[in-house]
Amino acid sequence: QVQLVESGGGLVQTGGSLRLSCAASGRTFNSYNMGWFRQAPGKERAVVAAISWSGSSTYYADSVKGRFTISKDNAKNTVYLQMNSLKPEDTAVYYCAAGNYYKDSSGLGGINYWGKGTLVTVSS
Repeated sequence: QVQLVESGGGLVQTGGSLRLSCAASGRTFNSYNMGWFRQAPGKERAVVAAISWSGSSTYYADSVKGRFTISKDNAKNTVYLQMNSLKPEDTAVYYCAAGNYYKDSSGLGGINYWGKGTLVTVSS
């Protein structure tokens, strides 16, 4: 069993930065591929970034490439999402997830666990 708890969301102006953290409990964290998803009002939840269990491979949605960086610290059981140059369209609830598989083409799949989410609001 893995529990995921996100933090770091908040209100930021356009062009600003935030770093989201996802703290995981459970001894098997190191073996999980991890990802960040987001869901804006009226839209479906979609993958933003993903990282393989070893941290050697990463995936980014086209909309965030060059602006967001995902990283994983297995020693701290934590995955991060550094978000720079934020835009109003980045406004959403951001969810951390742990999944069975990672793909360079699509990110994270076989989701086993979800966090409860943290709200990011980017003002124009």
